[in-house]
Amino acid sequence: MTALWLILGLLALVVVLLGSAAVSVASLRRAQPDMTVQENLEHSHYAELKDDILQGVSWLRDQPVRQLYVESYDGLRLHAQFVPHENAKGTVLLFHGYRSSWTIDFSISLPFYHALGYNLLVADQRAHGGSEGRFITFGVRERYDVLSWVTYLSQMLGERHPMYLAGLSMGATTVLMASCFDFPGNVRGILADCGFTEPYAIMKHVLRRWMPGWIPRWMIGPVLTVTGLAARLIAGFGLREANTVDAVAHANYPILFVHGKADTFVPCEMSQQAYDACTNEKELILVENAEHGCSYLVDRPRVQTALEHFLESHFPKEETV
Repeated sequence: MTALWLILGLLALVVVLLGSAAVSVASLRRAQPDMTVQENLEHSHYAELKDDILQGVSWLRDQPVRQLYVESYDGLRLHAQFVPHENAKGTVLLFHGYRSSWTIDFSISLPFYHALGYNLLVADQRAHGGSEGRFITFGVRERYDVLSWVTYLSQMLGERHPMYLAGLSMGATTVLMASCFDFPGNVRGILADCGFTEPYAIMKHVLRRWMPGWIPRWMIGPVLTVTGLAARLIAGFGLREANTVDAVAHANYPILFVHGKADTFVPCEMSQQAYDACTNEKELILVENAEHGCSYLVDRPRVQTALEHFLESHFPKEETV
């Protein structure tokens, strides 16, 4: 009996340690390495896209970029870069993914949006880049940061200036979780590329793939339970506090979903679930052979056509910006 209690105690300790470690690894902000963009790319999974990414970075640096700051609902100073377009027809607000940046997620597509005639707001998500924050909350708190930026731009550009919310990976989850908000009336639509449904679901999926083989699969549930408790106590958010499926069921805006069929990090079934639940005007683009976040790169003509059509079809042509 003593041996049994010892084993159970050790298992409980492993669960607690894994749960606490999961929060620390997944949610805590990490210091960015003191390296140039080029050096970072050479040491990343995106090395093969280095030339395209650097071309996009160079393009942005040639623009008359404005550095903008806004205070979040919980007192953080958030940073974004604003890229104006002369006689802009509207503005696209872009939110990058988990532990990523605009450099990785949007540098290749920024010239495309700009060429269509749109201003760009390229946000640093909380606990990333130039934005304050200690914890990444997988869209739960970030969704309110979207509201902060929309409100700020509405005051800056006018209440009739059309805006579109766009995100990739966690950025897509962020804007989808915000789809049920009552934004100022100038928000016209949402573009969501490879978003996950909720923190709990994506952590469960990742644990199933990456948990060492010597740890029994049945421990995933208890580990996530402890992780959820730690996330609530340490980082102030719940793993099931918000999800895209519930949000889009009450969406106030049209949504274009994009996802790669070869995505193993965030299964395309997660976008399918959100698409099926969405009660507003919607469209789903599934791209063959596209891994996570790579739909735009794998089938650029198709995705660009879908993006342009979505933006233009929801543009208030009867109004003057």
